[in-house]
Amino acid sequence: MKRKMLAAGAAFAAAAVLLAGCDNSEGSSGSSGGGSAVVGVDYPRSDTDFWNSYIKYVPQYGKQFGLDLKTTNSENDVSKLAANVQTLIGQGVKGVVLAPQDTAAVAPTLGQLKTKKIPAVTVDTRPDTGDVYMVVRADNRAYGEKACKFLGDTLKGKGKVAMLEGDLASINGRDRTEAFNQCMAQNYKGIKVIGLPTEWKGDVGANKLQTTLAANPDLGGIYMQAGGAFLAPTLNVLKQKGLIFPPGNPKHIAIVSNDGIPEEMKAIGAGQIDATVSQPADLYAKYALYYIKAAIDGKKFAPGKTDHDSTIVAPRPGLLEDQLPAPLVTKDGSYPGSLKSTDPQLWGNQVK
Repeated sequence: MKRKMLAAGAAFAAAAVLLAGCDNSEGSSGSSGGGSAVVGVDYPRSDTDFWNSYIKYVPQYGKQFGLDLKTTNSENDVSKLAANVQTLIGQGVKGVVLAPQDTAAVAPTLGQLKTKKIPAVTVDTRPDTGDVYMVVRADNRAYGEKACKFLGDTLKGKGKVAMLEGDLASINGRDRTEAFNQCMAQNYKGIKVIGLPTEWKGDVGANKLQTTLAANPDLGGIYMQAGGAFLAPTLNVLKQKGLIFPPGNPKHIAIVSNDGIPEEMKAIGAGQIDATVSQPADLYAKYALYYIKAAIDGKKFAPGKTDHDSTIVAPRPGLLEDQLPAPLVTKDGSYPGSLKSTDPQLWGNQVK
């Protein structure tokens, strides 16, 4: 069953379960005197199309929610993230949104925010330890499972698949890798998975894919854990080797990706890759800012279904995570549960 996707410009909706005793008055700004709440947002990086899209959405929703945004960019460096948060604290922010790429090393920074009673929301990643008001992400294990099932069915349970892994220091890389491997081991025992650690670096992925293709000329599939990082390098390698053939051709290498960037939609339409799992860059920005405003306003949430087609879960005691919808996308939408790559509701088809 296809999941309902929210358009990027839709009016925001409150999460379904608001506990008693919080201030639900309309127009609350979270700052005295009716002024805009000052919120810090650290962008994790700007070297992939996915994160550049997220960066474009943040000011749009900041304006919608009446927030005064102070932004920094940690450039995939946890030390710089710590320094940026110090800067934001010095600017008097009432809350901070961040997307730590190293989910273990961010703990001291979260501890500092807690000490200063500044709420934090993490987007895309869940910290291994430490307190945050809300985690906004999609179910990353589902990413790996959806990719596994699509490739397993497409290859009819036989052959070899290369997996361009994300950084295993990130919970996202671990979730996608573990889920993909477990799904293959349980359901497609005739498929050999060749794991290629990349640390989310496109050039590393391209070099390892070249070596893998040389050693495995019968490679039948590729799982890219981040299309924003790996799409262009992967297609360049395949073009150089003359290995791009349309679906249905016996020489076609089936490719499934994660992200849902516009370039992936085009590549699916052109028959260069087969599918992607659309990671909602628009909704990440929207609900990260929604929840940080809710934190400043003193609202509280509990596990359960929301009215924006997601589910709040408790991955560990005292931590809540709003898992936003992330559908599988194929060219014609004929694969069970998938959307068509031309569906106008997909954020990747709304970005110019």
